[in-house]
Amino acid sequence: MNTQLAASSATSRPAGIGHHLREWRQRRRLSQLDLAGDAEISTRHLSFLETGRAAPSREMVMRLAERLDVPLRERNVLLVAAGFAPAFPQRALDDPALASARQAIDLVLKAHEPNPALAVDRHWNLVAANRMVMPLLEGIAPRLLGQPFNVLRLSFHPEALAPRTVNLGEWCAHLLERLHRQCEATADPDLLKLYQELKTYPVPARSAPIAADSVVVPFRMRLGDDVLSFMSTTMTFGTPLDITLSEIAIETFFPADDVTANRLREIASNGN
Repeated sequence: MNTQLAASSATSRPAGIGHHLREWRQRRRLSQLDLAGDAEISTRHLSFLETGRAAPSREMVMRLAERLDVPLRERNVLLVAAGFAPAFPQRALDDPALASARQAIDLVLKAHEPNPALAVDRHWNLVAANRMVMPLLEGIAPRLLGQPFNVLRLSFHPEALAPRTVNLGEWCAHLLERLHRQCEATADPDLLKLYQELKTYPVPARSAPIAADSVVVPFRMRLGDDVLSFMSTTMTFGTPLDITLSEIAIETFFPADDVTANRLREIASNGN
């Protein structure tokens, strides 16, 4: 019985810094030699850190996390596992300390009109949008638009944007590939759960290979009698020190043809 209790205690004990470092190194597909070279330390020292034979300094944890491109949220986990206090705060977006950042987000969204633009958090929940987004969602059940709604779920849901998306297989394949890369980069369990959920929706396979002369994967949706075609870009803050800010992404959509540009100007001028 004592042996069982000891085993149970060992399995429930929080993972040490060495375990975390090894997991992130393997996730980035780096050898100990690769990471040691990047961090300008010896392979022997890195091995000792990963096995727990040596304890890293706070500076060393931060250096290795930087080389491994660990998200700020997880850098705090590494620091705590090594016995140090977290370095990066996580504030609400309406916190006074983030006022200038929130103003920047609002400025980008507003300046992008008459084209749609929105901001999402790390799980693709809507944070903010300009006035051109909601007209494109007209007719979708209010229960699917509860705040905050998940932008990716809305794209895949059969009662939301999926029936309106002309190139549904192509567009959803692009979104799934992007989400998969995000899961690989962050190891976020909620993103992994979202990825598995989206794969269950009845989305057709990509109908044809992307044409050789294509420059982007477009988002093409029906709106009334028109088919609107969009190109999209993503913006993030370049040097964030706050977790919330580091996880905000601004998605901006540009018209890919004259029909779309004209229809967006019409929606903007009509105020609906």
